[in-house]
Amino acid sequence: MFALGSTDTPKIAVNGWSDPQRRPLINFIAVNEVGPMFLKAINCQGEYKDKNFIASLITDTVGEVGPQNVIQVITNNAPVCRSAGLLVEAQYPQIFWTPCVVHTLNLALKNICAAKDTEANAITFAECNWITDIALDANIIKVFITTHSMRLAIYNQFVRLKMLAIADTRFASVVIMLKRFKMLKRGLQSMVISDQWVSYKEDNVKRAQFVKDKVLDDLWWDQINYIISFLDPIYDMLRIADTDKPCLHLVYDMWDNMIEKVRVAIYRHEHKHETKESSFFDVVHKILVDRWSKNNTPLHCMAHSLNPSCVDEFSDQDSMNDRGIMDPKLWWVVHGASTPKLQALAIKLLGQPSSSSCSERNWSTYSFINSVKRNKMTPQRAEDLVFVHSNLRLLSRRTQQYKEGESKMWDVGGDAFDPLDGAGILEFANLTLDEPELEIEILGEGGHDVEVDE
Repeated sequence: MFALGSTDTPKIAVNGWSDPQRRPLINFIAVNEVGPMFLKAINCQGEYKDKNFIASLITDTVGEVGPQNVIQVITNNAPVCRSAGLLVEAQYPQIFWTPCVVHTLNLALKNICAAKDTEANAITFAECNWITDIALDANIIKVFITTHSMRLAIYNQFVRLKMLAIADTRFASVVIMLKRFKMLKRGLQSMVISDQWVSYKEDNVKRAQFVKDKVLDDLWWDQINYIISFLDPIYDMLRIADTDKPCLHLVYDMWDNMIEKVRVAIYRHEHKHETKESSFFDVVHKILVDRWSKNNTPLHCMAHSLNPSCVDEFSDQDSMNDRGIMDPKLWWVVHGASTPKLQALAIKLLGQPSSSSCSERNWSTYSFINSVKRNKMTPQRAEDLVFVHSNLRLLSRRTQQYKEGESKMWDVGGDAFDPLDGAGILEFANLTLDEPELEIEILGEGGHDVEVDE
């Protein structure tokens, strides 16, 4: 993603994926505070995607947009992207490479929820492997119920809300799955103690008993509640960053507040005073701090320092009163005239996002264009169609009809939404983390009210 200096010029998000024919493609999306705009997708088939190749694609796109307009290039956190970003910075000193905050948070969640059993990671694995076990149990229950028509029929009698088939590539997949299980708790418990479940005979009796034991195990549910409680602050920050809205200036404060909320949740569960040590929190804290240390940039610091809440030089009463109620960018427009250079810089930075999420949402558009019926389409033809379809779709999101009425958020679920195996497919390209209410409407059997178990 390239962040641009002019409010009328979009910034660009960069992300890679493979189409249905396994052709590697890299998306380039331009975004400003008005919204994202699809620029192009490059077919990298037959190319060695090293730092020089990726850097050349980025610099070519910077040249098309105009280097004087670009503030930052946002990619994921892969080492090759980092190296390519440094090459771009060397060629254009005024442009910053910025890792995607959402990807950074997702990597931290993976380090916590799926700790690797290696010698170098022994302490982390010893403290966190129980989380992996809980997530594995939940996945076993989900697969056992949704992959057999009779079990699924029994489930549907007791639970109105569908389960989710969440890809591992989706951000915060473990948290989302456990949150859904918490919502299903009472229905699952009613199901496994019902006459239908008891009388149902099939070949995997041992697995059926395992499901029943887990669903009726209060300790197992307590562990799920605990996991959700200390991962919720990370998930909440991820949701805020997983938008096209300007939030670069908020990252510093959000990260500090998130770590503090994680600490409070863990210490509350362990019944420890804040002066005591917690080996589990020490591990989680180290993971979060290491991720932040590897991925924070001077741009984060600069944007944070220009946030009106952190500015002390403008001490007149009006500017002080407006800090907490006025949009930061608008605050600088109104109160920053006395420092024109600083004002111009603040207006640029306070309109910047912190993630490349908009480029990832474009994957579903390519999946639509490159369907089974259109699998002979050339990449150039697909790019032209995606350019038109994506930008018309993005333009429609700015209309009033998109926000209310029968056509509200028409493009989220899709006209052909058809859950497989009785599990709602929560795909991050179609449904982002900042649309949970609509996700319940789509996957919750016509938007029925759903009772959430505490």
